Amino acid sequence: MRSTTWRTARVLTTSLLVSKRPSPFIPHLIPLLRKMATSHPPILKQPVKLACVQLASGPSKPTNLTHAASKVREAAASGAKIVVLPECFNSPYGCDYFPSYAEALLPSPPPAEASPSFHALSVMARDNNVYLIGGSIPELVVSETDPSSKTYYNTSLTFSPKGELLATHRKVHLFDIDIPGKIKFKESDVLSPGDKVTVVDLPEYGKVGIAICYDVRFPELAMIAARQGCFALIYPGAFNTTTGPMHWRLLGQARAVDNQVYVALCSPARDVGASYHAWGHSLISDPMAQVLVEADENETIVSAELDGARIEEARKGIPLKDQRRFDIYPDVSKARVGP
Repeated sequence: MRSTTWRTARVLTTSLLVSKRPSPFIPHLIPLLRKMATSHPPILKQPVKLACVQLASGPSKPTNLTHAASKVREAAASGAKIVVLPECFNSPYGCDYFPSYAEALLPSPPPAEASPSFHALSVMARDNNVYLIGGSIPELVVSETDPSSKTYYNTSLTFSPKGELLATHRKVHLFDIDIPGKIKFKESDVLSPGDKVTVVDLPEYGKVGIAICYDVRFPELAMIAARQGCFALIYPGAFNTTTGPMHWRLLGQARAVDNQVYVALCSPARDVGASYHAWGHSLISDPMAQVLVEADENETIVSAELDGARIEEARKGIPLKDQRRFDIYPDVSKARVGP
């Protein structure tokens, strides 16, 4: 409705300004219509239900893909139109697993034998008529000039309700941490980083920013996506039982309040028998940093209705967009952005 009003205002304003037949109402209508016409269209065009599917993944890739498909179907049946899977949903998470579970995604679309996960995600999106943000999978790139040279990425694929690939995000910030006595992890031992901010347009709703796990700790990435017009920032992630209780919820709320958008964090479920223990607690925060829904550590689906009115209300009440001081600090939104 708001989008229709915005377009109608532009048409009416133009018609009145060029009309040769004066009307006593014109002096009163033109200021109002000009204000309506120059206002921005809504960030979120219509309300939409978003669901985060919190899965536990085992060593069998076919089993993981089948299980994910059943949960995407369940989320769609509940009315979700945007469905999110967790980081490394098709495999166990860990540097020891990335090479053996990695799939070649290029050239796109890849053959089914090269990337069963790509094709499984495409079918899940198409069969359930949803936008599917397919968590992430390990990606393999083999050098054309030297077949022995292999590069690995942690990669998220987003598909349309027709099963078409809309966006690819390679994790930009690699998870290299060392908290003495608690956890040491170094993704860069195996993985290479991506090189762009990922913004994807979902035509019926608007734009979303997509990043992976450790990316959430870097506010610049979120700011860039938000200033490109995103209504939500979506992070498949696998925080652990050390960093999860410290920062998972806090970071989701921080990125939401910083940018006055919705934020969704989608984690694997916790498997204490695995080598890496995910924190779980998938959640969705609104633009005022109110956590609308949060899981525990077990397998589940959490969902929330996203409404553009909440974004507009937050930005009207606290008008950060109009108060930024680019005369003092640079506008980081001038970065490389792509689908």
